[in-house]
Amino acid sequence: MDVHQSRTWIIFYLISFVLLLFALFLTSEGVLLGFGFMMVIVVVGVNLAIVTHEMKQAAKKKVVMDRISKIDPESPDVGD
Repeated sequence: MDVHQSRTWIIFYLISFVLLLFALFLTSEGVLLGFGFMMVIVVVGVNLAIVTHEMKQAAKKKVVMDRISKIDPESPDVGD
């Protein structure tokens, strides 16, 4: 993971955390209870979707890297 990508993830999760705190504030007073719960569901759902998408991308990248790095045993050695 490169530095710019980790900065993006840190900002994304900080914004998500702030939204969850705001939703907690709304639901703790009993005001806009449905809106607060809906915001929690949306934030958790978006985070889950993004994490699963990133895991699928990492698995695809691993398959490609394994395919690229696979050495064919029938090919002649380069060093000989």
